[in-house]
Amino acid sequence: MRLELPCFGLLFGLASAGLAQKPMLIINEDNDHYFKKSPDLMTESALRAYIDQFADTKVTHFFMCPNGQRTSYRSAVHEAIWDEVGGAIPNDIWCLNAKRLHDQGIDPYHVWIGRCREKNISPWLTMRMNDVHFVTTTNYFRNTNYWRKHPELWRVPNAKSGSWTDYAFDYSKREVRDYHLSLVRELLDRYDPDGLELDWMRFCYHLTPGMEQEQADMLTGFIRQVRTLADAAATRRGHVIRLSARVPSHPDAAAGLGMDGVEWAKQGLVDLLVVSPFFSSSDFDIPVELWRERLGAQAAKVPVIPAIDNGTAPYPGAPRTDNDLAIYRGWASALRHRGANSFYLFNTIYHPIDKPSYRPLLDTGLDEDADQNSLRRYPVAYRDTVPKGFANGAQLPRTTDRPALLTISIGPRPSSGKLAVIIGLADRPAVKEKALNARLNGRAAVFVTDLVTPQKYGGKTARALRFEFPPDAACDGRNGIEVTSAGGEAQQIVWAEIEISEGHATD
Repeated sequence: MRLELPCFGLLFGLASAGLAQKPMLIINEDNDHYFKKSPDLMTESALRAYIDQFADTKVTHFFMCPNGQRTSYRSAVHEAIWDEVGGAIPNDIWCLNAKRLHDQGIDPYHVWIGRCREKNISPWLTMRMNDVHFVTTTNYFRNTNYWRKHPELWRVPNAKSGSWTDYAFDYSKREVRDYHLSLVRELLDRYDPDGLELDWMRFCYHLTPGMEQEQADMLTGFIRQVRTLADAAATRRGHVIRLSARVPSHPDAAAGLGMDGVEWAKQGLVDLLVVSPFFSSSDFDIPVELWRERLGAQAAKVPVIPAIDNGTAPYPGAPRTDNDLAIYRGWASALRHRGANSFYLFNTIYHPIDKPSYRPLLDTGLDEDADQNSLRRYPVAYRDTVPKGFANGAQLPRTTDRPALLTISIGPRPSSGKLAVIIGLADRPAVKEKALNARLNGRAAVFVTDLVTPQKYGGKTARALRFEFPPDAACDGRNGIEVTSAGGEAQQIVWAEIEISEGHATD
């Protein structure tokens, strides 16, 4: 018996109808990207020119990160990236270039803040609250000697597990809070930004394992102290200094890990919430409407801005696939339908943004007109940062020995152009001969073909099938997909997406 899948389009409604917030496009410049460039670009003029590429584009905010564990400038309270490690001076290009600027008396963040203001871009600092890149590598240059000397301050004291987040600082300990607050104080004293972001997603675990909800007030109290420092800095500077918090993409996942963005907003501690995946996968199912519902009256005052990383994985453990422009546009249109009107790009700067494939992210942004008139892709993904016992939304992999039911959120359904469902299969015996059927919201495909570049659709896809549908087969918002097999050897579905094109070639 064929399964009839309903149209899910009314689930979200048009939550954006009451938004008065001015649209924002935020670029995150991380702590090492610029310093990996050629040494001859370590000059004041080159730093200014770097900002100029964002001028007169859709970019409204430039969030610059001066720290990971170490700072990329000479700090008085934390170690600099070029300081000795294990008795040796590191020779990574990041360290050498940051030191080059320092030796010339150039502070890149001073230069960038000033140039942003000249170019009508809002300059913010973004502070990584618990970076643990490569902490299991002995004497790795990014990690501080202070962290090495104090394993009792780790989430798992004296950890041996090999899981990076076990080695992160535990904010339930006063020494940890004081250590990080000293850098907040320095950043606000040293620089004159429009705002400061506390990036709790680098990395995502900050409290004693299993005690996150009980210890959540430790993070709330920390942010209250930051708010006090920011307000004092604003008085000195003569302008408002806003606070942002980057937190997990679902409000219950965030609260369950002690990063209770809703509570912080309700207490007036933050002015902006960036709701975000970590890294393993981008999140195409960020419940913007639920965040706004939970915020209540504060929703009119505290924008909820979804973030995207530069890659997507269809399920935990699957290889990441670089997000192309069509994926960025699909992601934005799906979340705009749920109430977003601003977007935050993390790690996107790593792509050469002057290339034709990425430059439109700056020039046309992720505005509705640009998205709705462009090729858009909506892949199945999952939520990569959740507390124990919280569903991560993974729908794949699935086998074809029984009907596979999947849901994918899009924005408004297309009124014209082409609509397709693409299914990626793993490399298994007889995969090339396998016959599959797909239905979209109960409607049968009108045409099916094999795509010639299956590797485009996830690292484990050996064969990709494209099922075409009339545009009116889609629903606004959520759509249901059913994939069935006529029998034979079972195959494994490792990728699924909806693709909407306006006359574009797709393969």
